[in-house]
Amino acid sequence: MEKFAFIVHPITARDFCRKFPFAKNWSDGFIEGLMKYIPPFKVSHINGVNSSHNQTEGWFVGCPLTSRQMVEMPEEYVIRKIIKAGKVAERLGAKIVGLGAFTSVVGDGGITIAKNLNIAVTSGNSYTVATALQGTRQAAKILGINMERANVVVLGATGSIGAACAQILAREVRYLTLVARNEAKLEKIAGQIFRTTGLAAKVTANTKGALKAADIVIAVTSAVDTLIEPEDLKTGAIVCDVARPRNVSRAVLEARDDVLVIEGGVVEIPGEVDFGLNFGFPPRTAYACMAETMILALEKRYENFSLGRDLTVKQIETIEQLAAKHGFRLAGFRSFERAVTPEEIENVKEKIRARSALPKEGIC
Repeated sequence: MEKFAFIVHPITARDFCRKFPFAKNWSDGFIEGLMKYIPPFKVSHINGVNSSHNQTEGWFVGCPLTSRQMVEMPEEYVIRKIIKAGKVAERLGAKIVGLGAFTSVVGDGGITIAKNLNIAVTSGNSYTVATALQGTRQAAKILGINMERANVVVLGATGSIGAACAQILAREVRYLTLVARNEAKLEKIAGQIFRTTGLAAKVTANTKGALKAADIVIAVTSAVDTLIEPEDLKTGAIVCDVARPRNVSRAVLEARDDVLVIEGGVVEIPGEVDFGLNFGFPPRTAYACMAETMILALEKRYENFSLGRDLTVKQIETIEQLAAKHGFRLAGFRSFERAVTPEEIENVKEKIRARSALPKEGIC
């Protein structure tokens, strides 16, 4: 059977208590201090991933550092600990390991980690982008927004993920605006888009101005601080926040019930998968980055895949095709680390209608 592993870590100190309930009364500072001395370890065994073409099993491997620690502690220390987690995966028998959450963000996007392991490595970013775009299209359909006629903004378009998103979206929309601080780089990407698709994309460094007019926003910047605040968005806007740390302020969740913010898609895994760990998802569903690792194992493609800063459209299209082949599919939305219910989406639609910004039949 094909074998994979996926490195996870606690987003906050409270997540540590989900695995170790005896720590629930400990302070966050004490837990984070303790985690510095805990070596990576096997968290759970994953079984039941069965497609019509192959089957695979794997493991979650824990890297005991919170998101804050991964960003604030010395990069060399953090990468060394992630490599140790990868070594645990090697010893378990995995032939490929996926980098979850901030383990794919720190450093050079997994390149150094891959150089220090004897198994393949992927960040899972290609399928993350693919499902983010799938989720955006699905959300637009639900809210009655015609993608072709919508004003679509890619925030962070000079990055590898943003550029790849822009290239793909340029085939589907008429009005595309690319936003980043470096307008010279934006002009270069816009030129590439025009040559490959014939679409004349707008470029601007004015983030706030672009957001005000946007029906759909794909946010993929590498900014440390949030960029999108409640007052920036028009009623009925859809924001797909692919960035980590996130680009959308949590204040948007609290203050704007007439916009829909999603993180991309929740992926349904083929088979009766048992993760051996409750990470807050509905049964048999997972993050797209986890799914990418499984897909590559099912395909026996034990090669470094989504690493570094040069994500390509071809990689995204390839993993999307392989996902479909093995029966992986979008199963719902997530927003601010939790699943979005159909009732919540209906509430957003009602608020949009009530504020008369969106005609009842949508803008199709």
